[in-house]
Parts: sequence; C-alpha cells; structure tokens
Amino acid sequence: MTMETHPGATAAPPAAATIGSRAECRCLLRDGRMLTVTATRRPRAGRAEVKCAVAGAPALAERMQEVVRLARHTEPRFDSRDQVVLSMDIVPAAGQREWELAAVLADRRVRGVGAWATGAGIAAPIAQGWSDAWHLGRVDGGTLREESGAGADVCLPLSHLGGLTGHADPSASVSCARAWFPLHSGGINDSLDWVEVSVFPLEPAAEGGQRGDEEDTIAAPGLDLTAQQALRQALAGARHFDGRGLGRWRTVVRFGQPRFQGSSYELALVMADRLARGREFVPRGRLIASGCSGAWHDGRVDSVEGRTAKTALILRQAGAGDRVLLPLAWLPEDDGAFAAGLKAKGATLAWIDHIGII
Repeated sequence: MTMETHPGATAAPPAAATIGSRAECRCLLRDGRMLTVTATRRPRAGRAEVKCAVAGAPALAERMQEVVRLARHTEPRFDSRDQVVLSMDIVPAAGQREWELAAVLADRRVRGVGAWATGAGIAAPIAQGWSDAWHLGRVDGGTLREESGAGADVCLPLSHLGGLTGHADPSASVSCARAWFPLHSGGINDSLDWVEVSVFPLEPAAEGGQRGDEEDTIAAPGLDLTAQQALRQALAGARHFDGRGLGRWRTVVRFGQPRFQGSSYELALVMADRLARGREFVPRGRLIASGCSGAWHDGRVDSVEGRTAKTALILRQAGAGDRVLLPLAWLPEDDGAFAAGLKAKGATLAWIDHIGII
C-alpha cells in the first residue's frame, strides 16, 4: 500500500536510529592499512554531543570531533538529545587525513541522517576524503567507495556532502560574513583581526517538538573551551535581542587569529552574525568594531579597555568604504581628530550604545 499526502501536508521526519545503535565506516590509508571508524549512539545525559577517542592520540581525537561537528553544520535538522561516540581501531600516520570523510559518514549513519542511515543496505562503506571547509560541506581528495551486497565496488566521485543524497552543494545555503576588530598587544603584531560567521538555516521545530539549546548550534573551532562558552553566550544573547533570531540557524565562527585575550571582539562577532543573517546593511568596505556587553540580550554595547591604542590602530588601517562602530562611552574622550581622520580616508564612524539602533 502506498501512503499519499495532500500538497499542503508536512512530511514526518525520518525515524531516528535506535538508541545504543552502532555504525561503521572504513578508510583505506596510503600505507595500505584499512582503518575503521566506529560510531555509537547513546543518551546524551548532559554530556557533549560528540565524543571521540583514539588510543594514544588525543590531538587526533580532538581533530575528529572538530570535523564531525563542522560537517553537521550543513544538516537541516538539529537534535542534541543524544551523544555520538566515535573511535578508530588504528592510528593513521601523521599528516594522513583520508579518514575525515569516514568519520563524517559514520556519524551520519548512526544518527539515521539521510540515505546513509544504519540499515540502508550498506554494511560498511569505504569513504576517503578530507576538507578544510567541512562547515560548507566541501570534500577534497579521494572518492567514496561503496560495497554493495553482491560484493561489487562502486566508485562515487564526491565533491560535497550533498552528493551523498543527490542534493546540490550545501554551501549554496550557507551565508558567510566577516567583521574586523582591533587586536592590540602593544607590539609590532598589532593588527585588525577578522571574525567570520557562517550560518545554515535549520528546519523549524515541529509544533510541540523539543527545541535544542541555542548554544549547542554554535561551533567555534580553534578556541579553547572557556572562550567557546563566552562566544556562544554572547551570540545567543544578541540573537535573543533580535526577537526572531533563536532556533533558526546552525552556526560556525572562525577567527583569522584565534589566539587572543579579552572580549573586545564581541561587537564585531555580533555584527558579523547580523550581516550573515541579513539583519544589517552591508557596508561598501569592511565593518570594523570594538566593544563588549554584559547584557547582549538587551542589545547593550559596553566599553572595553585600550581606547587610545585601538582608535590609533583603526585610524592607521581603515580605508575607503569602511564602517567603524565603537562604544558610545568612548565619545567624551574624543577630540574630533579621530572622526576627522576617518572621514578624510572615506570611512564612516558611529558611536553606539545599542545594536539594532545604528
């Protein structure tokens, strides 16, 4: 019997894999060894949504966790109720990255995502590929090899994760925007650092369904756990101020220079996020900002330290078309020379104490 729905009906989401289920994916390394990535799904119970374990190689486990989290960025559904634990049976040689696609595929199979779900008729596919832009769904190097039930090998060239389900390149749905902030340490390395926010639309939660934590949808590779937590809280708070900004996006945040201290990047982060989500007018040049907040949920912008050095740095590096946003609390200390200097370069300046009122 065939089930039909009328044109206005909403299809039910595919059934998830059974809790405690297990999936495997293999990868043929350059030295001829066959590596197996095993993924197990279990109740999250307050733990991290992804856990990776590689005996004697903690850095490799950390990289695998980062790869899987970034690849999830292009999935239209978000469910953080379960934890996926991934492991490798052997350790690849340093510099070998062919296993990355296998880890992504194992994670999707055990969670029942797409046609590669557990029980789809494929025992343990061979996946070879890596990427420097998993959050865009791009796959570099290698092809996907699938072993059918009859034992015949089928090679499927794969340039993006959408190819797993016959869809278009998922990066077409990813909106990216950058903003710059002054990175000041009092030395020759002072510069304008950029922060990039990439957002991918999530399917709206079903009526009465459980919605995950907003902070769980935000990934920031390269930052330590403390910095990631502060970044997630700032971004989630600023989206709360938007009114309709929560529960709609999966987000990846990257920095040009991820090693820094302080919170003066927060205003640039929030503005890059608003640009990526279409909540701000795009400047002709760069958007340069410095500021933080103790109440992003209220849209408030607070002052940060280093006003003199940071304004001097911005004035040196600003160019025509740039838009500069600085805390209103800095205005009383301005003698007009900074604003005049920016105007002479063709840049614009705004002193603000709230976002959304610029």
